[in-house]
Amino acid sequence: MDAIGRLADHVIATRYEALSETTRAAARRLILDTVGVGLAGSAGQWAGELFGAADGWGQSGQARVFGRAGRYPAGLAALYNAYCVHNSEFDCLHEDAVVHALTAILPAALAAAEQRGGISGARLIEAVVAGVDVIAAIGLAGTAPMKFFRPAVIGGFGAAAAVGKIAGLDRAGLINAFGAQYAQSGGSMQAHEEGTMLLALQIGFNARAAVEAADLAAAGLRATRNTLEGRFGYFNLFEDACDLAPALAALPDVRRIEEVVEKPFPTGRATHGAIEAAMRLLARRPAAPAELRRIAVTVSPVAHTLVGRPARPDMPANYARLCLTYAVARCLLDGRVGVDHFTSAALAEPEPLALAGRIEVDTFDMAVPSAFGPSRVVLDYADGSRDEETVGQALGHPDNPVSDAQRLEKFRANCRAAAIPLSEAQTEALAAAIDGLDGLDDVRKLLDLACPQAS
Repeated sequence: MDAIGRLADHVIATRYEALSETTRAAARRLILDTVGVGLAGSAGQWAGELFGAADGWGQSGQARVFGRAGRYPAGLAALYNAYCVHNSEFDCLHEDAVVHALTAILPAALAAAEQRGGISGARLIEAVVAGVDVIAAIGLAGTAPMKFFRPAVIGGFGAAAAVGKIAGLDRAGLINAFGAQYAQSGGSMQAHEEGTMLLALQIGFNARAAVEAADLAAAGLRATRNTLEGRFGYFNLFEDACDLAPALAALPDVRRIEEVVEKPFPTGRATHGAIEAAMRLLARRPAAPAELRRIAVTVSPVAHTLVGRPARPDMPANYARLCLTYAVARCLLDGRVGVDHFTSAALAEPEPLALAGRIEVDTFDMAVPSAFGPSRVVLDYADGSRDEETVGQALGHPDNPVSDAQRLEKFRANCRAAAIPLSEAQTEALAAAIDGLDGLDDVRKLLDLACPQAS
């Protein structure tokens, strides 16, 4: 099976004119969400330190960075922006593939578009759609628990596909770009385990590699050809088990971007079902911690692997965002989970930590494990009564979507939170430009609005 060739063929065959309005609308929604999250991330955890550390890596070029003045080399801009998109765990994802869908793809595509100039919004849409199809196909083929961080490693393949599409690479060029990307791939689950900011940086590294891989391919580099299935290819080194045939067979018929989930909470997606269940319980019966005798949460085995870690007093923000008991405790205390719950001051508060320590976590006995659902929360009250709530698909899933109002509220809040905040007028102009992306003649006009101080 020439898997990498089939992916290259699919990228070439993806044309804006052939995309349904449903697919195009999904792309616009997710680009809006990702740009907003990236803007907020420019003022997020460790963003300032990253920019300071990387100042010597290059400060002249064509590409711009969320929340920063100036222009940068395209690869470096892709790294910066991908980091900002993921550093608060607020970015969209494909649940079944277990990969953050646009986090590497959009920053790399925007950087490539700025590098070349004259790239239309329609071309950006087709590049993003093709990139998501690639990462979903590779991610869905992996059938064993992750030991490498798929959003970084596979995200790089999707980013290479998107940049290759924008660059107009032919089949041989795309195959070489995928090979050059693979040679630079990296990202382990140890960063996830420890909750370090290296987790988001790993996605940035692969986004930068994708821009450079496409440049190398365009210059004539001959890279590996059997990149996915070779003896030392991706599936033999990065995955313990795989079944690639179904995902490849679905390529012509299924647009995976329509399956991507938007996040209403800035936490690991595996916490979202339990947060939503707790919110529903509180809506029926508000209760203080003293009124709760027992709190039990049940999630899928995969979710438990990702977020079933204990809350602890010294946990960094990224660890806490991936801590199920902390997220549920915060929800029970405040009726919501927001960015402000992951500041140093919030993480040091004793009450949520004490409540998190009381929460019992178990897993469903599932014949076919689902990545993130269902989730159940059971509350036993001090008066002897009990209530429970089960959420199958958490808010943000296409089967349980956020509303247009919720999406815009998140976007506007994120624009206000940027390192260089956008005014209300700038925010609305940016939202309108993304909504009208299909007719935009040059993607650089989006960056004029998103990065006004860098124009």
